[in-house]
Amino acid sequence: MGNAKRVMFLGGTLFQIPPIKYAKEQGHYVITCDYLPENPGHKLADEYHNVSTTNMEAVLELARSLKIDGIVAYASDPAAPTQAYVANKLGLVSNPYESVLILTRKDLFRKFLYEHGFNTPKSQSFYQLDKAIDWVDSLEFPLIVKPVDSSGSKGVTKIESKNELEKAFIYALSFSREKKVAIESFFIRGGYQVAGDGFVVNGRLVFRCWANEHFDKLSNPFVPVGESFPSTMKEKTLSQAHSETQRLLDLLKINQGALNFDFHYDVDGNFSFLELGPRNGGNLIPEVINYATNVDLVKYTVDSALGLDCSSLKQKDTVGYYSSYILHALADGIVENIWFNDDIKNNIVEQNISVKVGDNVKKFEGSHHTLGTFILKFSSEVEMLYKMDNMELFIRVEVKN
Repeated sequence: MGNAKRVMFLGGTLFQIPPIKYAKEQGHYVITCDYLPENPGHKLADEYHNVSTTNMEAVLELARSLKIDGIVAYASDPAAPTQAYVANKLGLVSNPYESVLILTRKDLFRKFLYEHGFNTPKSQSFYQLDKAIDWVDSLEFPLIVKPVDSSGSKGVTKIESKNELEKAFIYALSFSREKKVAIESFFIRGGYQVAGDGFVVNGRLVFRCWANEHFDKLSNPFVPVGESFPSTMKEKTLSQAHSETQRLLDLLKINQGALNFDFHYDVDGNFSFLELGPRNGGNLIPEVINYATNVDLVKYTVDSALGLDCSSLKQKDTVGYYSSYILHALADGIVENIWFNDDIKNNIVEQNISVKVGDNVKKFEGSHHTLGTFILKFSSEVEMLYKMDNMELFIRVEVKN
């Protein structure tokens, strides 16, 4: 193809396959890199390099030697700063490295939100436990303890007393590359936590599609197991979310590319950011959005990174009721059966199960314990919310010790 480009993808996990496939379909030359050569995305690439996606200088050297035309960090917070750093150095399409770093580090993000008057909970970050212990004396429990730089909700704990801080701090530290832990007030929200993706073109939030975030009450309450579209949030919060996102984009000079949202609102409907990732969401969020709106964010992500025209992207509302669901285990053990209730089978649009009977599995504590994925379609909002909030009645991984 005459418009074929050389595009580098940072990572080759299951969730990163869609943009790799799209790039190949467009005739582009695909290069992948990370430190896990067995990741499935690498098998689709024209070439793979065993280079960590967080080693910015090594990725820059590789990208320069391969004369790439674009670089993509799809569904990966850890790789997003590397993408911006390399693109900035090589004059490729991206956003300012400093801004991307703020969005991917919880300590820097909370500080930025506070300094610019956004509604945000009290938060501080610490390298050392003793300083954290002193600070929490000024707060009311419960508190949230989490790594400043992990993704997939790994390392997050809610604590009810000071006696629980040390264990939670050490746990969070084990997931932090920076070896730094954020502690913040627990936000009492009204309604569902909100997830979803958006896209920026020439500095404007031209598209966003928001969802209800679902958690497994029998597993880790801070790791999402699915997102359902459309969101049930009210018009007041919808407007706040859009205007506050645009204000943040303006302040950080975010000009182009995908966004992944995580936010919530209080009982009065006041909006507050949890995170705003400068990348596409995991958990099949872009794929579900495509079903619900016919907007292909995978296409726009790759095209944008290569400097292609994205002006055709416009806001579209969802049509119908769709969700993603992450298959997971409620306990460590050996898989005995993957059980389906007959009442869920007609809802399944796509499924990809990566475990089988006899496999050893871990209790679901983060996205790294994903055992498979589903895209589901429902006949009504009532059906969607009931099944997503009670999925243990419809799909289960049965294990034995």
